[in-house]
Amino acid sequence: MSAARTGTPRVSGVVIREATAVDFPEIARITREAYLGAGYFEDAEHPYMRQVVDVAYRAKRGTVLVAERDGRLVGSVTLMAHGDGFDQVARKGEFEFRLLVVDPAVQRTGAATALVAEVEARARRAGATAVVLTTGIDWVAPHALYARLGYERAPERDWPIEGTDIWLPVYRKPLT
Repeated sequence: MSAARTGTPRVSGVVIREATAVDFPEIARITREAYLGAGYFEDAEHPYMRQVVDVAYRAKRGTVLVAERDGRLVGSVTLMAHGDGFDQVARKGEFEFRLLVVDPAVQRTGAATALVAEVEARARRAGATAVVLTTGIDWVAPHALYARLGYERAPERDWPIEGTDIWLPVYRKPLT
């Protein structure tokens, strides 16, 4: 059994585990507050916001992980392997993660780092060669986090939001 399943702390007292349906409302709340609090969207009724807070939809198509500290859910991330049907930019042999969020009340306390570390550990165990992700073009804090964790821009893989002229940047980290 993996450390994440046994509740072993990873970083800064954070425990990572797979989400259950009971967690979905809290994950949705954190996602909504993180995205709106950072100013990524004007309101919760934006079509993309309605999509990203649908945690059950994500859980059917990928693996939703949560970060807990002192028994309180503080963040989540969704991961998938290439070919799972929910991946957007992963290529053969790669894992992808999306919707990495941390409760605004506890951001910058290690939860995001712990979630990404678990994504990378799962990718390694599955034999993946790299982890990839997409983020918003002007999302400064996430860009800084990914660079600090060793992710590099892969601009040749950037892709547009359908029906717009907005391109989403892709980051990639080879696994060694």
